[in-house]
Amino acid sequence: MDYKESEAPLTTITYDRDEIENPTGNLYEAIVIMAKRASQINGDLKTELVEKLEEFATHNDSLEEVFENKEQIEVSKFYERLPKPTAIAIEEWLEGRTYHRKPDTDTQ
Repeated sequence: MDYKESEAPLTTITYDRDEIENPTGNLYEAIVIMAKRASQINGDLKTELVEKLEEFATHNDSLEEVFENKEQIEVSKFYERLPKPTAIAIEEWLEGRTYHRKPDTDTQ
């Protein structure tokens, strides 16, 4: 998924509790699902950022040659301006784009 196109808010907002718990009927279960999704999103974004920053990596052991790379700074700033993974996960949850299921409890 392209998280750069997300319409998630950049600041903290209040959500309707009933809206969040409707898909599962349990607020805590909904929060756990959203938290797991936020962890997935965070991992994806981190992997993507590390890959992009690897392009700028210099493999030099000399500490004397530390210099500023404008492109690297722009890439970092871009990722800092993205909505937080929790905001993206909540947006996906409220729009019904998060898949979740319960494993069968009586599998004997």
